[in-house]
Amino acid sequence: MISKKYAVFIFAFFMALFMSSIMSLVITVLNVGFTDNIIALWLQAWGYAFCVAFPAVLVVAPVVRKIVALLVN
Repeated sequence: MISKKYAVFIFAFFMALFMSSIMSLVITVLNVGFTDNIIALWLQAWGYAFCVAFPAVLVVAPVVRKIVALLVN
C-alpha cells in the first residue's frame, strides 16, 4: 500500500483523472460531434486537460477546503 503522507497527491491525481476525462469528452463531443475519430480526438484532449487539471487540483483543493469550512457549521 501507499503511505498516507501521499494522500493529497493521490486524491489530486484521481480527481484530475476523472474530472478531466469527463469534461474533455463532453467538450470534444459538443465541438465535433460523434465522428469516426472521436476517441482519438478525445484522448488527445484528455491528455492536455489532465496536464492542466492535476496541478490545478493541487493548488485549488486547499482553497476550496477553507471556503467550505467557512460555510458549514
